[in-house]
Amino acid sequence: MNQRAIVAAAALALLSTAALAQPVAPKAGHEKCFGITKAGQNDCANISGTHSCAGQSKTDGNVAEWKYVPAGTCATLKGLTIDQAKAKVAADSKKG
Repeated sequence: MNQRAIVAAAALALLSTAALAQPVAPKAGHEKCFGITKAGQNDCANISGTHSCAGQSKTDGNVAEWKYVPAGTCATLKGLTIDQAKAKVAADSKKG
């Protein structure tokens, strides 16, 4: 591989990583709903701080993961607000 190709590949990798690391902007008329995501379908960082990007959730229904939903629909989906999710994560961590 020549030097130009190596530099181009490195630049592409850097740009791809930067694009993936961008936080998801809040959507107008939407709210964060915790505990409803499917594995790999979260919208951004989780409460636990184990990752900071969208699409990195490992399990379905993880209470620390969230997804934007139309405002007013989270409770219907049996999801949690951020305060409810934080309380549940804290309670679960005390159980061990």
